[in-house]
Amino acid sequence: MSDAAPGDGDGHVLKLFVSGATPRSTQAITNLRRLLERELPGAYRLEVIDIYQNPQAARDHQVVAAPTLVKLMPLPIRRMIGDLSDAARVLSGLGVMPQGGPA
Repeated sequence: MSDAAPGDGDGHVLKLFVSGATPRSTQAITNLRRLLERELPGAYRLEVIDIYQNPQAARDHQVVAAPTLVKLMPLPIRRMIGDLSDAARVLSGLGVMPQGGPA
């Protein structure tokens, strides 16, 4: 399942690896989508991958825990583990300055 797509390769390319419909995975999806829509509206592509349904993708991206967010673009590649509730930490990991400047 994918969300908003950046145009012509612009923006952030993200993969969120979750473990089924667990509360922690569901919360990570909600937190991340809310943050992306607020800070990067229309400038990202998000793919949510259930590691139970696609274990090979988890192996390919060296994911050992879920939920894990993998930022593929822009480089460098980064990984963040957890429910993504700390917006400042997630934005820092994505290399994004919060709208309106530093928090």
